[in-house]
Amino acid sequence: MSSSITPTTSLRKYDVFLSFRGPDTRRNFISFLYKELVQRNIRTFKDDKELESGQKISPELERAIEESKFAVVVVSANYAASTWCLEELVKIMDVENKGSLTVIPVFHGVDPCHVRRQIGQVAVQLEKHEMREDREKVLSWRQALTNLASISGVCTMKWEDDSMMVDEIAKRISTWIDTTRNPTRTGSNLVGIDAHMKALSRLLDLNSKKNVRVVGIWARGGNGRSALAKFVYQNICQHFESHCFLENVKRISQDRHMSHLRQEVLKRVQVESNQKVLLVANEVNKLEHFDALAEDFSCFGPASIVIITTQDKQLLVSAGIKLVYEVELLRFRKVRELFRQLGFRVRERAIESVLCKGTSLAMKWLGCCLPLHILNADKSEGCCSVQLIDGDGIYNVSGIDHFIKEVKLGECGLSYAVVSIMGPQSSGKSTLLNSLFGTNFMEMDAFKGRSQTTKGIWLARCAGIEPCTLVMDLEGTDGRERGEDDTAFEKQSALFALAISDIVLINMWCHDIGREQAANKPLLKTVFQVMMRLFSPRKTTMLFVIRDKTRTPLENLEPVLREDIQKIWDSVPKPEAHKETPMSDFFNVEVVALSSYEEKEEQFKEQVASLRQRFMHSIAPGGLAGDRRGVIPASGFAFSADQIWRVIKENKDLDLPAHKVMVATVRCEEIANEKFSHFISNEDWRKLDEEVQAGPVSNFGKRLTSILGSCLSEYDGEATFFDEGVRSSKRHQLQEKLLQLVNPAFQDVLGHIRFGMLEKFKASFDKALEIGEGFSSASSAWFKSCMAQFDEECAGAIVEQADWDTAKVRDKLVRDIEAHISSIRTSKLSELTSQYESKLHGALSEPVEALLEGANDETWRTVKKLHRRETESAVSGFSSALACFDIEEEIRDKMVKSLQEYSRGVIESKAKEEAGRVLMRMKERFGTIFSHDSDSMPRVWTGKEDIRAITKAARSASLKLLSVMVVIRLGDETDNIEKTLSVALLDPTTSKKSITASDPLASSTWDEIPSSRTLITPVQCKSIWRQFKTETEYTEANKRGSNWLPPPWAILALILLGFNEFMTLLRNPLYLGLLFVGFLLLKALWTQLDIPGEFRNGVVPGLISISAKFVPTVMNLLKNLAAEGEAPPAANPENRRPSNNTSSHASSSENPTEHKSGSKTD
Repeated sequence: MSSSITPTTSLRKYDVFLSFRGPDTRRNFISFLYKELVQRNIRTFKDDKELESGQKISPELERAIEESKFAVVVVSANYAASTWCLEELVKIMDVENKGSLTVIPVFHGVDPCHVRRQIGQVAVQLEKHEMREDREKVLSWRQALTNLASISGVCTMKWEDDSMMVDEIAKRISTWIDTTRNPTRTGSNLVGIDAHMKALSRLLDLNSKKNVRVVGIWARGGNGRSALAKFVYQNICQHFESHCFLENVKRISQDRHMSHLRQEVLKRVQVESNQKVLLVANEVNKLEHFDALAEDFSCFGPASIVIITTQDKQLLVSAGIKLVYEVELLRFRKVRELFRQLGFRVRERAIESVLCKGTSLAMKWLGCCLPLHILNADKSEGCCSVQLIDGDGIYNVSGIDHFIKEVKLGECGLSYAVVSIMGPQSSGKSTLLNSLFGTNFMEMDAFKGRSQTTKGIWLARCAGIEPCTLVMDLEGTDGRERGEDDTAFEKQSALFALAISDIVLINMWCHDIGREQAANKPLLKTVFQVMMRLFSPRKTTMLFVIRDKTRTPLENLEPVLREDIQKIWDSVPKPEAHKETPMSDFFNVEVVALSSYEEKEEQFKEQVASLRQRFMHSIAPGGLAGDRRGVIPASGFAFSADQIWRVIKENKDLDLPAHKVMVATVRCEEIANEKFSHFISNEDWRKLDEEVQAGPVSNFGKRLTSILGSCLSEYDGEATFFDEGVRSSKRHQLQEKLLQLVNPAFQDVLGHIRFGMLEKFKASFDKALEIGEGFSSASSAWFKSCMAQFDEECAGAIVEQADWDTAKVRDKLVRDIEAHISSIRTSKLSELTSQYESKLHGALSEPVEALLEGANDETWRTVKKLHRRETESAVSGFSSALACFDIEEEIRDKMVKSLQEYSRGVIESKAKEEAGRVLMRMKERFGTIFSHDSDSMPRVWTGKEDIRAITKAARSASLKLLSVMVVIRLGDETDNIEKTLSVALLDPTTSKKSITASDPLASSTWDEIPSSRTLITPVQCKSIWRQFKTETEYTEANKRGSNWLPPPWAILALILLGFNEFMTLLRNPLYLGLLFVGFLLLKALWTQLDIPGEFRNGVVPGLISISAKFVPTVMNLLKNLAAEGEAPPAANPENRRPSNNTSSHASSSENPTEHKSGSKTD
């Protein structure tokens, strides 16, 4: 009973198992594939050991195979020679046959057909094993190889780049594994699952830290509660320390005591103290079951969850479970969408037959295990099907009788039509019929690989088409299940379809038009011939359906197809009675084209719907089945079909072609296969192939031509007495196979030649440039030399039997050389440009900076001359250097212009730097002129100087500097900026203008000066000038203040008139102290109240402001003095420094006052 419990801890150990022949692929393909898989976090098993002959694979290796999800079997040239590989393959195919392993074959340098049919080198290797090993073992190896080759895989011969192939294989495996690792990614896309999970998440509350939470899932009947519980379990189990899913509690406890159920839970969960547990109990149908489980709930830790599923809602109520989720039925539309997601191509009526049994989320598991014939078991009026003839050619008498009764065919009389379809296997015949007629023929599952789906002949009635129309789905031709030689049934079934059908659909691929095997032409040739001898002429409509139509218009495809059919008819030997009978008396040929079903599904459906209309009333005159001659009544259809099939089966001429041609065909093919196998094992060819893999090979074409010629000569010698047409055809096929085999070596040789020439060109070209040869001449000379040598070496690699072209490789070499030349040219031009730009920067940067520092009327004129001289010199040298690079004139002019713009940019950059320092330069110039006389000698201030005139002259010079730095003047344009600045900033009359007068500097641009040339805007000039005046007024005021002594007569008058007061002060020094203290207080008030500043706006406003601030200021001063007096005296004399600093501050505060006064006076 323990098997009823499914713990999820039994995970696969590996994702991928690699099976390979070590010496063949370990160091190349396998190493690349293994690295790519590991990088994608795919757990990969790669065994590097080699099994000795006669040994069995180890148990560890068997477990690795069983514990893997995928097995990648790399079949190389010597794979079948290794008993290790064959034993491993038998185990892999055995596990794959059980359905627990997906096998991906990779045919590395091996034709899958050789492996499947075990011919060529594979046959030789197996024959050697038969000499040494047990016959039964070798038979098991052969069967394993056949089964492996029958699986759709990857063939390296179809890939030009191994790295791309490895990436594709890894990507495909990663996608599959990602799907299985993350069930929520696939499950979350299933119809209705989002709503279920959203509702359940609120009940489960995974973030809760409370005690054990019990949730019930209830649904009527079999409405998916188990499936939903399992899906929830898979998605949340990783959040718990221990978890268990009891698959069927009812079965576990059947005929047992309830303690057994509890023991099973404890055994599986293995609960430790306070452990977070997830327990899902499925199919609980008795309250005793719940009580037995509930005994262990006390052992579960906080946040544990128990999920109970049942179809008895009263049981949940009785158990006291308050958190209950009811699973609702899915709507019919959602069920249909669910089936489509799960890969089923079924009709609505087939879905309805399942719906009557109940549908829900359980449809996911139903879709994974439900046989497709159950979905096709619909017996409704619209569609019904039966296997008319099985794969062994047995006519189903009872089945057709039952079918006729079900569809009531006997009531139709002559009002019915028969449609059949023939075409290659896996060409989408059943898909077309289901879409066109609403039938339910079994379709191929593309995700499981291409294999035979329709076996024998199936018959169905069309849905919704009047009159009654029967459709026959024939087994596809050219199927690998029957092999290449067993074509008798294909021909018999095709002839049967032509004999009883009014309309025959020939299903063919668009890209097959014009090919010999397209549209079943060889088969039709035989069918045409025999049909005329067996049956009376009856006009049948042959509707050729061109699938996956390309951009080629149908008007261009149809004539080619009709011409091919007419040629087949003309070549068929006819009886005397029909020697001159045209094909139009037997067949009415129609052609229609359909888009790709997979790539353009909507367009395909529209075209099918349009085609369906043509089958409506098809038996009417002018319809597709308009020829009603010899129609059998519907009641006799079964007997008629049986008799026709008997005649076809007994006709030996239809089974085989003429004896001579048949023998020639078989024997020539055997000889060709033998020679092909000998060629593969030919020592000369293998040696040549190894040399090609190692590096360049001389005389490759001559050597390979000789080897191929020998092989073809041997074939000609052995096949010379057979039918010439067959012999030539098989010889051509052999030659094509040989050329296909050796073509990769030829491409490798061309690759070696191309690589060698490219490296030679690079080395020679670089050396020529190093010794000083011109770029253009060096590139041209070595290009011609290397291409000539390439052509010469390619001529030596040409194989006479092939018409291979080397143009693509030659074009690739040309592109590589041109890319290298372009790369070097770009690098050299970049270096040259940097060199001349550096030269220009050095020639312009420092001189321009020096000129702008001493800005005057000639500054920009001098800068312009310097710019023109240096730029012309650099451009001249640059143009001469560019001449040897053989570049277009437009590009050369563009590079020269770029250099000229760089030259101008250097000057503009320096000008902008100096413009940023203009205020500093103005102050420097002001200081220089103010403190030096006209002879540049330091000025001696005697007090008689005219400070105002000196200041005005210094400011005028500074303004001159500002006007020079305002804009860039590299052109011939003139401006009046200096005059504008003088009028606006120096003219005293401007201050007397009315307020309404315009300000020439109240703008962000200069008149007639573009912004690209502007360094300082008018507004910025005004701001700079204001700051400049403010910072230079102190100098003027300081010089004015230095003449503080009054005239001598005033000094003498003060001494005579103030003698008494002076004596009083000397007699009473206290007065002197009081005067000093009063002076300090007045000075402090003067500074704190900012008296000059208050009177700047007028006398009355100044008095009002001072009166308002006077009392608070005096109180603040007294408070500070009191605080200073209460402070304890410090021993360190340095503590008295703050008072000095205060005095210094008070003294220094005089300067701002004087500065402001001077500013106001000015």
